[in-house]
Amino acid sequence: MSRVKHLGLLFATTIACTVAIGEYNVGLSQAVTLQDGTVYFVEPPSLVEAQASYKEIYLVGATYYFVISIPENAGEPLQQVTINQYKGLDHIHFDLKQTSAFEGDRSHKGQNLTLKDVTSDPKTRTVSITFDPPVTPGRTITIALKPEQNPTSSGVYLFGVTAFPAGEKVHGQFLSYGRLQFYSSR
Repeated sequence: MSRVKHLGLLFATTIACTVAIGEYNVGLSQAVTLQDGTVYFVEPPSLVEAQASYKEIYLVGATYYFVISIPENAGEPLQQVTINQYKGLDHIHFDLKQTSAFEGDRSHKGQNLTLKDVTSDPKTRTVSITFDPPVTPGRTITIALKPEQNPTSSGVYLFGVTAFPAGEKVHGQFLSYGRLQFYSSR
């Protein structure tokens, strides 16, 4: 049986406060930790939505919002999120210094979150956002990325979003693709 199926079966049969089976230790309020020390979320966060403030190509001044919900029973706080441009004709470049994050969503903006680090890997088209302190479970947060400009080619652009729990040896869990569509004004 694969580790993923085994882990899913383990979650479904967990009744007591803490259960130890094989090489997994699962607690209802603790993260999943493998024997090698790798930490997983008990229940990973979810990507609620992705939106662009402006959807016209070439436009300067847009913001791309990625809303993430961290469930109460995540088991670990959220330490880092990576956003990878998976699909789209143009390579979108971001002004990393303008990246921000806050509690809630665009309609219900809460307090700002402190970012420890925001980096980009142009080869993989990935932006990494690290929180300091990590974001505790039971919260909804929004990451706001500012592109240097919207793409020059219209179409659908997909961004893969992956969440990482707090810890030294962690496993990132893919949440979903954020889908942004850009249009020509002509």
